[in-house]
Amino acid sequence: MSALDAQLPTTFDPFAEANADDSGAGSKEYVHIRIQQRNGRKSLTTVQGLKKEFSYNKILKDLKKEFCCNGTVVQDPELGQVIQLQGDQRKNVSAFLVQAGIVKKEHIKIHGF
Repeated sequence: MSALDAQLPTTFDPFAEANADDSGAGSKEYVHIRIQQRNGRKSLTTVQGLKKEFSYNKILKDLKKEFCCNGTVVQDPELGQVIQLQGDQRKNVSAFLVQAGIVKKEHIKIHGF
């Protein structure tokens, strides 16, 4: 029986990273960039955890202009203000935030497939 036990694959939790203690809004000063699947090929990119002293509307305006996509700022009761952009813009948003000096690269967490 021990030979069979050794061949069984270990369980893998794909949401372990999201359920970790550091995935909450503003905890450890991380900026979380996530993707949500809508219907078909459509997707939505969300950015949460930016500091409150930044103007979300100005950042959103620059992101929309830079990446030629639409977006909005949503007020969430648990997460605070969240920027939503159309399409898969995770890498673009990450590079933009680092280049603009808003967030350091080590404080960005990119989630999704």
